[in-house]
Amino acid sequence: MRFSAVFRWWVALCTVVVLTACESEKSVAVDPELARLEARAAAVTIIRDDYGVPHIYAKTDADAVFGLLYAQAEDDFPRVERNYYWAIGRLAEAEGEAALFSDLRARLYMSTDEAKAAYAKAPPWLQALCDAFADGLNYYLATHPEVTPKVLTRFEPWMPMFFFEGSIGGDIEQIPLDGIKAFYGEGRSIALAQLEQAREPTLGYEQHLGSNGFAIAGEHTRSGNAMLLINPHTSLYFRGEVHVVSEEGLNAYGAVTWGQFFVYQGFNEHTGWMHTSTGVDFMDEFVEEIVEDADGADGALMYRYGDELRPVEVSEVTLRYKTADGMAERTFPRYRTHHGPITHMLDGQWVATRINWDPVTALEQSYVRSKKSGLEGFNEMMDLRTNSSNNTVYADSSGNIAYYHGNFIPRRNTQFDFSRPVDGSNPATDWQGLHTVDEIVTVINPENGWLQNCNSTPFTAAGAFSPRREDYPVYMAPDKENFRGIHAQQVLEGVSDLTLEGLLDLAYDNYLPGFEVLISGLIEAYDAGGDPYPELAAPIAALRDWDRRTREDSVAMSLAQFYGMQYREDGANPRGLRRMALINYFGQESPLDERLRVFASAVKRLENDFGQWNTPWGEINRFQRLSGDINLSFDDDKPSLPVGLASGDWGALASYRAVGRNTKRLYGVSGNSFVAVVEFGDRVRAKSILAGGQSGDPESPHFYDQAQPYIDREFKDVAFYREDVDARAVRRYHPGERLQGTD
Repeated sequence: MRFSAVFRWWVALCTVVVLTACESEKSVAVDPELARLEARAAAVTIIRDDYGVPHIYAKTDADAVFGLLYAQAEDDFPRVERNYYWAIGRLAEAEGEAALFSDLRARLYMSTDEAKAAYAKAPPWLQALCDAFADGLNYYLATHPEVTPKVLTRFEPWMPMFFFEGSIGGDIEQIPLDGIKAFYGEGRSIALAQLEQAREPTLGYEQHLGSNGFAIAGEHTRSGNAMLLINPHTSLYFRGEVHVVSEEGLNAYGAVTWGQFFVYQGFNEHTGWMHTSTGVDFMDEFVEEIVEDADGADGALMYRYGDELRPVEVSEVTLRYKTADGMAERTFPRYRTHHGPITHMLDGQWVATRINWDPVTALEQSYVRSKKSGLEGFNEMMDLRTNSSNNTVYADSSGNIAYYHGNFIPRRNTQFDFSRPVDGSNPATDWQGLHTVDEIVTVINPENGWLQNCNSTPFTAAGAFSPRREDYPVYMAPDKENFRGIHAQQVLEGVSDLTLEGLLDLAYDNYLPGFEVLISGLIEAYDAGGDPYPELAAPIAALRDWDRRTREDSVAMSLAQFYGMQYREDGANPRGLRRMALINYFGQESPLDERLRVFASAVKRLENDFGQWNTPWGEINRFQRLSGDINLSFDDDKPSLPVGLASGDWGALASYRAVGRNTKRLYGVSGNSFVAVVEFGDRVRAKSILAGGQSGDPESPHFYDQAQPYIDREFKDVAFYREDVDARAVRRYHPGERLQGTD
């Protein structure tokens, strides 16, 4: 009996072990997703160089995209995630009810079902890239359980349909939220209200502070090769630096907007591209005549179009938002005409805003751009015509340089003023297709041998060989000149024997033409009537002797900056002027006594904040990165670095916009972020810098390792070819492996 009992116990124990093992195998078997992602990760190699830049290698483009998104998540998952929950209309789930109308704006243009349908109709190769995008981010989350997403616990391949270009402010952000809130905030009843929503032009450089692009032909370079300056001005940590390579012809280096699967501004071995925000009129507002169908049983909404009445497309969208007690929901109507969604009202009438919304083609254009190997192929890519908010500066290894002012430009009836809302009931106001690439403002290989755009008019892009304004419709190039554009022309005129280092000298030329106007006007005022202000004699003397160049040790730069800031706060602006026009007014047309009064206030402010008016600029203008937070905060009591750069508002080519946020000192928030200079030839050569560093993690060695080089203009050599990448490799791994060091 004893043996029998022991035997039964032994059999039972074995059964438990076997069943447990079977259950374990079964649990693995029912999770093929992780096994599939692990197999995919094994086909990708990521090499981190000495600055933490990820170089991603794979056989296929799709696997390279998988590695690219994984690497981006490693560097700054919070920014990757935020870009997507903002783009797909789920910002309120992270930020609360105040963000609901941002979410509604996104969903007015595309629902999630429509995004899924767009993905389903995309060509197989693009679907594969979207799949890889989702796989890369989902695998990152699967292998980093300590990371807690704010909203997106799973990424889907249809999500890029909401986020199909890399501009810092996509087209949709130019649609004011106030109008959407006023119209949809009260639901359907707002249709009966008398509400005005004035349209204010929102040029890219006005909203986002601009960018610079230079292209130099070989006749002006020491090597005889074409060169390109890539100098976007964005919020400092808006993009990361990447290199992505496949055996299917992908070999792109440059800046990627967090969460996207294409290099937005950069170069491959043969071509380079730089985008600047454009002033092209690429979106329009249509005033709709809305009537209720008296003959219909349900009182359907109709809108007039010519001699007919068309039904307004009506649907609903339910949005979630965070509250103190958890999540809540709110349902909104959606109204659309063939012009687009209703976004606001004007004089009691509904207004539809039409923008570029072709996500499949836009994603295609954004991606294939990085694989083009010459001007002919680049022009074919440009002919897809979905890059709406950008100009493009181009250079290649065959010596070509080019400039394209905009890309997506609707063809319009020039009898109407499309800078204002137009009558949507008149079929003649409808868009009539898109202008072809050869019809837009384009400059290819101009005789002067250089091109520039600084979010300025295209009619000075190539000096005396620029296009002529009278040859184009007004809506195609309404852009004004600005101080950066004037400065760019000054440094490029007569350029010769240029090297990459010399191109950096041009890009960082520290002259400030905006202060030439503003400070000359102040000195004029002092000379005409400065007697009541004896305390200004020494500050005026410092400005009188100033060469209008910004430097870290310059007292005059501090005086000029505080004078400009004070004038914007206290000066009268009778004509509602902006930026360059406002600075010109303050410097040349404003009352002389006002100039002196404002300057006296500025000097007093310097004395109050820093103990003396003669404070060097570097003591005021600082670089500080305390955390990886998306919303930056600063502290005068914590370490920071002096910066000699200045804002692009004054014409600084190397722009550094600094602000005070509950501080006396000013701290950088935007301007030069990722910057590169590139030389094309038999082999591409490039130098680059990134504000702060590659990582958003304060514990990473690459969180702050480029801060001092950024300030000192000590650009790193780009490791583009595999032998150079291998020579500078600090870590090699497959996605999912978390061991440090090289193998």
